[in-house]
Amino acid sequence: MASASRSLQLSWHRRGYRLIAGIDEAGRGPLAGPVVAAAVVVAPGDDLEGVNDSKALSSTRREGLFRQLVGRVHAYGLAVVSPAVIDEINILQATLLAMGRALLATRVDPDLVVVDGRQRLPYPCCQYALVRGDARCQAVAAASIMAKVVRDRLMLHYHRRYPEYDFQRHKGYGTRQHRQAVLAHGRCPIHRCSFRVA
Repeated sequence: MASASRSLQLSWHRRGYRLIAGIDEAGRGPLAGPVVAAAVVVAPGDDLEGVNDSKALSSTRREGLFRQLVGRVHAYGLAVVSPAVIDEINILQATLLAMGRALLATRVDPDLVVVDGRQRLPYPCCQYALVRGDARCQAVAAASIMAKVVRDRLMLHYHRRYPEYDFQRHKGYGTRQHRQAVLAHGRCPIHRCSFRVA
């Protein structure tokens, strides 16, 4: 599996941006569970071999890379925003909130923040919104892996609490099986009431 492109990141490093924070989220579209964001701060020379967009990796590969990233990168931060907050402020605002909290959790003041997607964060820092950033920038790809792994672990925890929904299989996304389970059992406490089930 080819790694995410290093060219953009290398060009930013060459332009003097030493510490680059990549930010991504997992769980924006599901019917249940939190949205999780990760911020990964990389410095020139950090080893990101094999890092790629989390969607292009198997769960086993993601777990392995997660464990490696913890010791490879300059810093990282994670943040979780609950379904209740998603319902209160909407998924876009909840995603931006999680991303901002993840960045603050790094306890680093990066030279450049690269956010996956079209939205910039409401923070006074040097930022770049990068569409498909998880496939174009290794720092963002690393963040996508960390966010996905943490969210999947949370959904396995919720599967043990609410086994009738089979969260271990679909991770809260709106599959036919999941929708049928909601129709049969109703919503559980981690379902997003602001999202349509049927």
